[in-house]
This record gives sequence, C-alpha cells and structure tokens, in this order.
Amino acid sequence: MNVPKKQRQYYSGKKKRHTVKIQVIYGRETEKIISIRTGMGAQHDMRLARRHLTELYPYKIVIADKGYQGLAKTGLQTPKKKSKHHLMNKQDKEANRRLGKLRTVIEHINRKLKIFKILSLPYRNRRKRFGLRANLIAGLINAMG
Repeated sequence: MNVPKKQRQYYSGKKKRHTVKIQVIYGRETEKIISIRTGMGAQHDMRLARRHLTELYPYKIVIADKGYQGLAKTGLQTPKKKSKHHLMNKQDKEANRRLGKLRTVIEHINRKLKIFKILSLPYRNRRKRFGLRANLIAGLINAMG
C-alpha cells in the first residue's frame, strides 16, 4: 500500500494508527500547566523532549519517567532502573517511590486533559491546529484551578 509522505510521519508502528504526541510541562510552585508541546506520533518522546529542553532550564527540579533516562545528565530526575544482573538496593527503591509520589500530580493533570473528548478520542481535524487546541484546553484547566 502506498502511504503519502505526510501521513507516514504521523503513523505509529506501535499503535498501528496515525497518532499525535503531547508533552506536558507542569509547575509545582504555580500548580499550573506551563507548556504543552505536540509532536508527530512516529517521533520518540526523547526527541520531542530534546527539542524543547531549553524550556526546562529555569526550573530547579524536573521529574520524568523511565523513558527519559538518556536526559538524566541534563538535570532531569528519572527513576533508577534495575539491571538484568543486579537487584536494586533499598535506597534506590525508596528514591523511586518518592519520585513516583511526586509524579502522581502529573497523572492527575493527564486525567484532567483526557476529560476533553478532543484529546481522548482520535483527533479528526487538521493537525496544524492540534497544538493550539491542546494549549487552549490547558488554559481552561489552569483557569479551573
């Protein structure tokens, strides 16, 4: 089957459909969504994060999940992974637990975003406007408190 080049960028081999990615930057001090970045579905999360890494520098602590381990050198705090041959020690497990408790706030923000059907169902409008609509929804969530 011939797939047009523009569609190929958004086709996710993992999900087997055309997808769009969203990354949320949330400020704990202000308790607001600071920024939302969108990207193509076929793009890895890490590449999207590297592109917008400069936005994260003003913040003291930036917490990410295990998928961002390569960016740990830039100041991101990621959970420690257990290796194939070595078990994790108690300090690492406790540190992961503390990070997990801090990350629950982000999961609640993701839930609030998914309340809006345009973000939870397949997006059927022009992709060019998706970032604008995601930012408008983030503004609504910030206004709701």
